[in-house]
Amino acid sequence: MNRTTEMPVDAGAVARRVLEQGHPFPLKRDVAGIFDELIGSLFPQLATHPARDAEDLAQRIDEGCARFGRVAAPLTGRPAPELAGALLAALPAVHEQSLEDGATILAGDPAAESLDEVIAAYPGFLAIAAHRLAHAAHLLEVPIVPRLMAELAHSRSGVDIHPGATIGRSFCIDHATGIVIGESNVIGDEVKVYQGVTLGALSVSKDKGGTKRHPTIGDRVVIYANATVLGGDTTIGADSVIGGNVFLTSSVPPGSLVYQTPDYRVRRQRGGFDDSDFVI
Repeated sequence: MNRTTEMPVDAGAVARRVLEQGHPFPLKRDVAGIFDELIGSLFPQLATHPARDAEDLAQRIDEGCARFGRVAAPLTGRPAPELAGALLAALPAVHEQSLEDGATILAGDPAAESLDEVIAAYPGFLAIAAHRLAHAAHLLEVPIVPRLMAELAHSRSGVDIHPGATIGRSFCIDHATGIVIGESNVIGDEVKVYQGVTLGALSVSKDKGGTKRHPTIGDRVVIYANATVLGGDTTIGADSVIGGNVFLTSSVPPGSLVYQTPDYRVRRQRGGFDDSDFVI
């Protein structure tokens, strides 16, 4: 039997190799702290500890933005106060648009009893609010941090939205789980998306990374469960309905209804199987 001789590990060499990369990289826990501070401040229903009063809440918002500035500054070369101030200026729009999203979810879901319930308990709301915060950071051209925010929301809601995606007002995610929305998606106003929907890219080479790879979704479109829409040249026209399990790689005009016709087979006798019974 051949045996390999185990060589002692030189931890110093490993450490030097890691440090030679020389890239500042934020700790996930630091980004999670910023995320929780700001989301909990904007939406007290999601706060770990409720604010005592308006002064305490304002202090938390300031501290969350300041922490963002300190984490983002080494990644951008820009002053931390400048980055903190820029994010602070974006928060009113994040808050307003997220509340509109929540109101849209409430209006469209007979099971929802209040806006407080939607904010506190609906993963679709959390996914959208987190995206609006991460997108605001993305627009400041801060690397890494928006992506880590998006991954936090993904882990908590089951929804994977790239922070670069552009999403209009009154966006509704119903049931949430398994939704994927790619970086260059452009989604209009009053769009509703159900669980399992993928708005993705066709396979492209790495050098196409900066191009429009994901679809454009017009205003008031509804996309039902497990539908897949792919490609940067694909546009779903306004007021269209995309049925469940549809697979689309081409555009449809406004007002379209796209659906699959199910093919049912009813077995009329018991006993015996054919080959198709064993296809997995």
